[in-house]
Amino acid sequence: MELILWRHAEAEDGEPDDSRVLTSKGRRQAARIAQWLDRNLPSSCRILTSPAARTVQTVERLGRKYKIHPELAPDSDPTRILAAVNWPVGREPVLVVGHQPWLGQTAAFILTGTSQDWPVRKGCVWWLAHRERDGRTENYLKTVMAPELVAK
Repeated sequence: MELILWRHAEAEDGEPDDSRVLTSKGRRQAARIAQWLDRNLPSSCRILTSPAARTVQTVERLGRKYKIHPELAPDSDPTRILAAVNWPVGREPVLVVGHQPWLGQTAAFILTGTSQDWPVRKGCVWWLAHRERDGRTENYLKTVMAPELVAK
């Protein structure tokens, strides 16, 4: 299984938190990563997003069908995220558009088996994978991509 974690792009400050929208910089960040993802995501990829306005605006830049999933809200945690995506037994890759701190915590748990607070910068993607190899299961990091590294 492959799990792609995409942190929402830069958003305006304000309240209520769920209504915060992307800044102009955030819209550019989301567009650049969306362009990269569109070239690299398998067509069978399932796309899930938090119900927060900034994550919906981020994923909309991708131009693919997505589903808003309440378990991906800003106050979620790695246990709920992994259950929502059916990690590690899901058959298709899943792209999750979400928030800190649970994106970094989820990546840390998958890669180390422990709960840690890893930073994931705004607009960045972490692509993780799980496989069976030589009778062992392995979780590994395929790539990390930042908006400023996507070729124009």
